[in-house]
Amino acid sequence: MSDQGEMAQHHHASDPEGPDAGHAPPTRGRMWRHLGPGIVVAATGVGAGDLVATLIAGSRFGYALLWAAVLGCIVKIALSEGSARYHLATGSTILAGWRSLGRWTSWYFGVYVIIWGFIYGATAMSATALPLTALFPGLSLRAWAIIAGLFGFVFVWFNKYETFETVMKLLVGTMFVIMVGLAILVAPSLPDLARGMTFTLPEGSLFYTLGLIGGVGGTITTAAYGYWTQAKGWRGTPWLPMMRVDNSTAYIVTGIFVIAMLIVGAELLHSAGIALQDSDQGLLGLSGVLEERFGATIATLFLIGFAATSVSSLLGVWQGMSLFFSDWWYQMKGREEGGHEGSNAYRFYLAWLTFPPMILLFADRPFLLVIIYGAFGALFMPFLAITLLMLNNSERLPAEARNGVVSNITLAGSAILFIVLAVQQVAKLVG
Repeated sequence: MSDQGEMAQHHHASDPEGPDAGHAPPTRGRMWRHLGPGIVVAATGVGAGDLVATLIAGSRFGYALLWAAVLGCIVKIALSEGSARYHLATGSTILAGWRSLGRWTSWYFGVYVIIWGFIYGATAMSATALPLTALFPGLSLRAWAIIAGLFGFVFVWFNKYETFETVMKLLVGTMFVIMVGLAILVAPSLPDLARGMTFTLPEGSLFYTLGLIGGVGGTITTAAYGYWTQAKGWRGTPWLPMMRVDNSTAYIVTGIFVIAMLIVGAELLHSAGIALQDSDQGLLGLSGVLEERFGATIATLFLIGFAATSVSSLLGVWQGMSLFFSDWWYQMKGREEGGHEGSNAYRFYLAWLTFPPMILLFADRPFLLVIIYGAFGALFMPFLAITLLMLNNSERLPAEARNGVVSNITLAGSAILFIVLAVQQVAKLVG
């Protein structure tokens, strides 16, 4: 391991922050009390874009792609579990692991995270503004977008991980109850649901299928999971069972949530032949359909669920990616102290996500940036899957923390899937 990696190992292992710091891992019967980081990573990963993708898949193909949504959750469980397992087993971070594979990984991540933050910041603020503008039409979309960004900035600047986790759990509870309630309300057909698990590919559905598997439930944020387990105070291999329960529970909740949205798309839109707009605006279209069918109260509740989904993604990225960036910055400087909440680099990235992207709210997105962002974004998931295969099979990890057969098969399968998606996305961008 590089010197930096060794230093990271020393620093992070001796950094007892977080509510569970200094405690022995709980017994199986008490694990539910400690759930948290997984819920945070899953809520961050499911945003307005995922709601639209799932709704449109449901509206176009009915239940036929249900299996793809379920498979997508399994892929995310493997990626976030692999990333957190590396953190727990080495006392280091995934970034220190990447550095040990070559300095180029640090440069790749650095360029990507700067461009990603600039574009994602504007996307997250706009997505959060949509339901808020529909609920409170007194202010413009741009004004709500700026308020959303400032709220994320102030909240994350002044609050530690414990408060952040509590708020994320409340948002997840809100979005889960509302979206699952909607799915029950539209009365799904159980035989049709069962048929949706039969791995069929309707004509013209291949790209939607790949998108559902690859997109729903987070991209770069799956790699931030390890930072949240550290912020929670989980250290060392004894915490592996707790982390696995936490991660699996969160993605099962995500899976139910995604299936609920697919049901709403299939029952409300597919059966009525209604086409939604293929962007976040499409969710406002669904609100109109709901109002027509079930009345204003249900439509308003849906908008509250949509807002909770968008706000949880925004807060999760503002907090988790700032942690990620600060770790990268201090490793590049060769100094390991400071890659934590409240450090200068953490606050710099928090400001970077909030203020420069506001320029994009006043202009059309610059074409070149969108292409670079798309290409880098498409390459990140194969990079994550392949590096997890390399790192988690290495002798750097104690034997009990290395990949098993199931992990290796899932990660290898997802690497192939993400390479196919990357080629498709880059070809589309060039086209």
